[in-house]
Amino acid sequence: MVHNTESDSRLARPLIRLANSLGISTSYIGQTHDYHEASDDVLISIIQSMGYDASNDEKIRESLRRVRAQEYSRLIPPTILHIQGAESVVQVNTTLLESPTGTITLEDGRVFTGSLRVNAGDGSAAVPFQGSFITKTSIILPVDIPVGYHTLTVNAGRRSTRATLICAPKRITFDRDLELTRPWGWMAQLYSIRSSESWGIGDYVDLAQLLQNAKRKTGADFMMINPLHASEPVAPLTPSPYLPSSRNFLNFTYIRPESIEEYNLLGQESRDKIKQLHDSVRSLNSNTERLDRDAMWQAKMPALWTIFKAGRSFERQQQFDAFRTARDPALTAYATWCLAYDKWGEPTHDGSSWIQAFSVDSPEVSDLCSKYPDTLSFYEWLEWIADEQYGDAQSSARSAGMRIGIMADLAVGVHALGSDVWGSPERYARGTTVGAPPDYFNQQGQNWSQPPFEPHNLAQTGYRAYRDMLHHMFAHAGALRIDHILGLFRLWWIPSGRGARDGAYVQYDAGVMLGILAIEAQRANGVVVGEDLGIVPDYVRESLKSHGILGCVVEWFEQRDGSFIKPEDWTPDAIASVNTHDMPPASGYLQFEQVSLRSSLHLLNEPLDQVMAAARIEQRALMNVLVDGGWIDREWLADIPQHEQDIVEGQYKALCASPCKLLAVSIADGVGEGRTQNQPGTNNEYPNWRIPLADANGDGVPAEELFIHQRLQSLTHIMHRYC
Repeated sequence: MVHNTESDSRLARPLIRLANSLGISTSYIGQTHDYHEASDDVLISIIQSMGYDASNDEKIRESLRRVRAQEYSRLIPPTILHIQGAESVVQVNTTLLESPTGTITLEDGRVFTGSLRVNAGDGSAAVPFQGSFITKTSIILPVDIPVGYHTLTVNAGRRSTRATLICAPKRITFDRDLELTRPWGWMAQLYSIRSSESWGIGDYVDLAQLLQNAKRKTGADFMMINPLHASEPVAPLTPSPYLPSSRNFLNFTYIRPESIEEYNLLGQESRDKIKQLHDSVRSLNSNTERLDRDAMWQAKMPALWTIFKAGRSFERQQQFDAFRTARDPALTAYATWCLAYDKWGEPTHDGSSWIQAFSVDSPEVSDLCSKYPDTLSFYEWLEWIADEQYGDAQSSARSAGMRIGIMADLAVGVHALGSDVWGSPERYARGTTVGAPPDYFNQQGQNWSQPPFEPHNLAQTGYRAYRDMLHHMFAHAGALRIDHILGLFRLWWIPSGRGARDGAYVQYDAGVMLGILAIEAQRANGVVVGEDLGIVPDYVRESLKSHGILGCVVEWFEQRDGSFIKPEDWTPDAIASVNTHDMPPASGYLQFEQVSLRSSLHLLNEPLDQVMAAARIEQRALMNVLVDGGWIDREWLADIPQHEQDIVEGQYKALCASPCKLLAVSIADGVGEGRTQNQPGTNNEYPNWRIPLADANGDGVPAEELFIHQRLQSLTHIMHRYC
């Protein structure tokens, strides 16, 4: 008999009860509505990664008692969500003879003067616990608690419990000016766009110029860029911006040395040295085949050392010290990781590396810091300079008139051997990584090799790690795109040594995480976009919509029952684009790059002829929608190569016909680039994240000429005329 729910006998098993009590889903429904149950050994491994023992029946019973004790020994949970403008009910675990009282200390240290009501339980639901009976009393939080991160203290008898009280707005408010005049902007891979003054990849100063020119020469209101999270401190550098060492700090390899204020203090000899270093990699700016981050950084790093050693004025040193104070202790931990990486080498997974042998507090690490204090300070300084230049880029966008400016991108996780995990290992579930179960496109599932946030640690610490990360992301951005936003609801955990299909979903408190997101967005007056492509449950999309978070609409994905959905029927609560960085640009799509590339890399699961035939049918269906909408002429389809630009622009005319709140235009489409930036399922088989920007003729497009490029200006005209 076919079933899609767990049986009562399975749910009654102690292992299943323990897993469910920890937020581990013991079954799930797949993409094709197929039912799956997690195996016992997978559940045991995930439970172990959360710090509980499920190795035998007795250990499972002990762990169940421990979970129960953690719930009832506290008067209130460690983190409580309250929505401003509505009353909240906080359940209090009291004995029958206790009457609780509560006080709120606001984020700024003041005591909240509003009233907290107490509703006493009648004892009917009392449960035995450690010789007493626990009953559910409740405290009612009033509507007028201000937005912020507060402390709720509850007293009952001789017991007192404090909790983080997160008071969030009901939803993120979309600026009325943005509602009335729909903004559009560019999607850019910053590293791929070089100016004559770059060091081989685009940098923060290039970003500032790109933002200014995008507004002044095309009227764009934002630029969505690749993640700029921290990477390794020394070469070789990981190409993927989605596998960072830290999401709390910036990638300092994007610094422009000559734009640092202290560069002006250098003598001629030092300036000549930096010029020689720059000249040694200047030719990289015109290489249209592949970016060379390692060569860039091997030249740029000694230039930065030269500037750092020149010192700072008293005022600048004060600014540097203030930055360090504001970002410590996380900054010190990050710089320490950089120092250890620099002196002891790249960490490895084999168990023999310094990253397994030592913690950030180990005596050996302290000795290293004492031995190289200048290097430690250098890495802190690099982060300060990166923060300064990135902030200047957003200021440039705003001063040019952009209404949003930078749309930053938040990666789904961090490298298992990176600084975030090493500096704060308690925040992560060890022995597991995240990914996705099997689906149409990845029949073996996906393993992203990134350890997940441990949900119980998040709750115990008031979600501090998540709060700080979002706060820093919004510091210099007008909008935030969150990769795989489904991860705020649930993540697919995969035990170490297992295949991607051998995992289970672990639940997160999406209400709290979305509430924090709303707080940080409101404080920054920012926009939030959640990447919700692929298989996303309806309740997730409804929750995102109710919180004022925009989803993503990709023209090529908007299909139903083999037909493309008309743009006017797309959801309005989204940012719309023709494609993504994991797909070929529009000209490549017209040439079936998505098929030929996957074929050449042996990524097809079906015969090439069959895949190509399906791609042709899909493309014809899209062309029919464009013809029916009046956005292209049917006769163009007889010679697509000859009318490639016209058809690409037709796709953007269709984009403009949608009701979506934001529209994003690919810079690659603007200049006619046909190469894919990233091919999922590959690493070095394809030069992912290493493709420089070139036009339809294969010629490089320098940043200075980008927004006056004839083809890009033609696409700009389309956006203004049809939007």
